[in-house]
This record gives sequence, structure tokens and C-alpha cells, in this order.
Amino acid sequence: MSLGVIAAAWWWLAKPITLARAPIELDSKVQCVSYAPFRGQQSPLDPTTHIEAEQIEQDLVQLAKISECVRTYSIENGLDQVPAIASRVGIKVIQGIWLGSNKLKNQQQIGIAVDLIKRYPSVITAVVVGNEVLLRGEMTTADLAAAIRSVKAQVKVPVTYADVWEFWLRNRELYDIVDFVTVHILPYWEDMPVRAKFAASHVDAIRQQVGVAFPGKEILIGETGWPSEGRMREGALPSRANQARVVSEILSLAKRENFRVNLIEAYDQPWKRKLEGTVGGYWGLISDDTRALKYPPGEPVSNYPMWKLQMAAGMVLSFFVFVTGWLTMRRRPWPPHVSAWIGVGISATTAGVLLGMAADKMFYESLGLGGWLQWGALLAAGVLAPILAANAAMAGRPLPTFLDLLGPNDGRKQLKITYALGLVLVVTVLIAAETALGFVFDPRYRDFPFASLTMAVVPFAMLLGNRPAQGPRPIAEASFAGLLAISSVYVIYNEGRDNWQALWTCAMYLTLAFTLWRARAAQSRG
Repeated sequence: MSLGVIAAAWWWLAKPITLARAPIELDSKVQCVSYAPFRGQQSPLDPTTHIEAEQIEQDLVQLAKISECVRTYSIENGLDQVPAIASRVGIKVIQGIWLGSNKLKNQQQIGIAVDLIKRYPSVITAVVVGNEVLLRGEMTTADLAAAIRSVKAQVKVPVTYADVWEFWLRNRELYDIVDFVTVHILPYWEDMPVRAKFAASHVDAIRQQVGVAFPGKEILIGETGWPSEGRMREGALPSRANQARVVSEILSLAKRENFRVNLIEAYDQPWKRKLEGTVGGYWGLISDDTRALKYPPGEPVSNYPMWKLQMAAGMVLSFFVFVTGWLTMRRRPWPPHVSAWIGVGISATTAGVLLGMAADKMFYESLGLGGWLQWGALLAAGVLAPILAANAAMAGRPLPTFLDLLGPNDGRKQLKITYALGLVLVVTVLIAAETALGFVFDPRYRDFPFASLTMAVVPFAMLLGNRPAQGPRPIAEASFAGLLAISSVYVIYNEGRDNWQALWTCAMYLTLAFTLWRARAAQSRG
């Protein structure tokens, strides 16, 4: 039965979606995509980073097959080579000029960009003077307007400024200066996040609102798209299927309503994860590591393209949990209660369903050595907990307390397997507490560890029936229980009822809190 549940769950999780229009079609290029050339550990945050021409040419050759143009954001880190390479491979460029608080550097950026525009007038179709510099608060509107006028006086291509749509409505004086209005509409990042199924209609509604505010000039959607990985924001869920759906529907809308749109972005950019969390690194149409389209034309779109392997791994884990329980039962002089088998079955099935999902999340959400250690340790706890708990359940042993693991033994001998279960409990509790506090004090870019956490917590809860009926409540367990419970209440309030990742994670925090609260220390021998 457990294997059947695992198979059914993965069939449902991996079921591909059907789109009226593929995100990328063989017979129709997208209008434009944001382009940054950084791969792997390369990052513009390191001022010494310089991307060689060969790497940029590889990208532009690939992008020329699916897009009519690329939008750049600066001329630093080797990006000044883009127009020359674009002229050879046959793709247009919307040239960006990165502006900030350093006025001298701004002038240098403008000078280099103007020179490029004059040298490649048939390649550079427009210039974006500043990107979200008002949103970042690094320039005044007056200084920005002066920079735009300076560029307009030196070039013959259309000139614009790019920012989120709210800042255009707050700075209407820029409308008279630019040749067209470039707005960023990112449904996922809105103050009131928009669900994927409503993203395209939201983009169209905002475009029309801006059009009413600024009549007579073209409105270019300078950035729009959806992330394929990362944490939920209220009901906005990053996923492969949702990214494909949003991109498909926005491009269909643009074609139907005849407006220009630039997608963010061409390639996943891992360096953005340091600024925006997991979600920042997965807005690309093309994967950073494989340099392959995420959604090749004609192929179904699934959130778990490797689902058969993930399902098989879950079945193997479930099998090991049952085998552990069976082998433990054979060593007992009397058969265990039926509730022990029920607990083992629940733990085995839960772990079997969630293992593939947990491994997928660890792969995409681990950042740096610390991230890999943390999420690797939690996944390891999720794998070991059901196996070790199955042994404890069949042997009639309770979940060990922290004192059993770390305190004096008072003459009692603990089995090594009991110490192992206690260690898994400690790891789970510490990571749960750290993440819960993170969601309270710094939640914006944190991922919800619901899958691995569930794999570990459910087996612990299944051992509650074996706990001692009497004995003092351990202080450490009680303290962690209170912390997790209080944090959960706040996180549920802060994240909202539409964020099922948050609700699921908090349900596990509360389950773990209840399990810890119900713990009882063994009576000392007098």
C-alpha cells in the first residue's frame, strides 16, 4: 500500500501541464530578453570580473536563435563587447547604462555607452539611461533627468529610463524627457504578490494603467517574468510549470495586444542569490549549468522532469523503513502493538513521498558551504529518522531526550542506535529553531524546509505512544517547544493563509513543538 501511495503521489506531482503556446516556439522568436553573461561563480559584485568575448559570443549565438534582441544593463565586466559581437551574430541590442550614486562613474558610463551607440547604430536600437536608480534611492529625479538629457543630446536612437511601474507614476516629470516609457512589472515581487494564473492579466492591467497616465508614448514592458525555484510569497509560487505558464501567457498577450515586452531573463544568474535568495537565481529561460532551454519546444512541462528516479528513491527508502521494523520485531519476545506498525507505515510512506522533493529542494536551495551543510544535515535527518524510529517503535523505546544524549547516564546504558536517534533529533530541532527564528526576524529571502522537516518530524511524533507515563518535563525540550510554537504563530500571521509552504512548515514546527513538550525524562535511580 505504501508503494502505491508513493507512486500515485509522484504521478500527481510530476503531471505535465498543457500550454496553448510554448514559452519558446520554433517558428517565432521572442521580442527581447535581458542578458547578463555571468556563469557559475562569476559575479558583477566582484569588480575584477571580466567576461571574455568568446563566452559572450557563445551566449549571443544561442540567443539569436530564440530572440530578436537582448537588453543589457551596463558596459562593465566585459559587457561593452556585446554590441560588436551582436553585429556579427545578427541580434539587436537595447543598450543599458548603469547609474548610481557616484557621479563621476556615471559620466564615465555614459561616455562609453554613447561611443558604442555611435559605433553600432544599426545594432543598438535604444538606450536605457539608468535602471531602477530611483527605486534604489541612489539618484534624485533632477539628476536623473539631467543624465537623460545629456544622453539624448549625443545620440540619435530612442532614449528611455527603466523602473518599476509605481516609481514612474511617482515621477511623472520624466515622461516629457524620454522617447518611450520602460516599466518593470514583476507579479511575483509586487507588494501584494500575484498568483501565477493571474500574472498575465496583472501585467496587462498595469500596462494599461501606465498608458492612461502617460498617453501618446509607447509603453515597453522592460522586465517581466516568473521564477522557476524559490520560496512562496503569499500565493505566488515559483516553479518550472508556473514559469512556463506565465511566460507563455504574457507572450501570447503581447502578440494579441501588439505591445513590446522584454523578458527577464535569458540565463539563470546564480550570483543574484546572494542578494535575493534562491528565487533571485532562477528567472532564466535557460539553465546556468547546462546552458539548455528549460522548456524546449514540443516537450511537456513538468515540475519534476526526473520524477521516475525520485519516485524510485522514495520507494527504496520506504522499503528500508519497513524492513527495519520487521527485523526489530523478529528479535522481540512478543509482537508489538498494531499502533507501532501504523506509525512505521505512516513514517515510511511520508518519507517515501517526500524524499525526491526534499532532495530537489536541497539541490536548488543550498548556497555556499554553509547552505549545503545545513540542508544536507536536515535531509540526512529526514532519511535516518524514519529508519531509526521504526526500530524504536518496534522495540517499544521512546524518543530519547536531550539529557539522555548529552547528560550523565546515572548508571543507565543506552544503545548506540538510541544515541543515533537522539543525535538526529538534536540536528532536526536545532535547524528547525534556526529557520523558525529566521522567518520571524529576516524572512524575505528564506526558503521553507517543509519536505525534509516533515520527513524527520513525523517519525518523532509517531513515538509519542512509547513515552514514559511519568517523569519530569525536560527544560531544554520545553524551551524549544515554546520557541517553535510562538514562532509558528507569528510566521502564519506574517506569511498569510495563501502561502501553503509557510503553513506546511509551521504545521511541522507545531508538531515538533508538541512532541518535545510531551517528552518526559526517565526517573533517576536513587
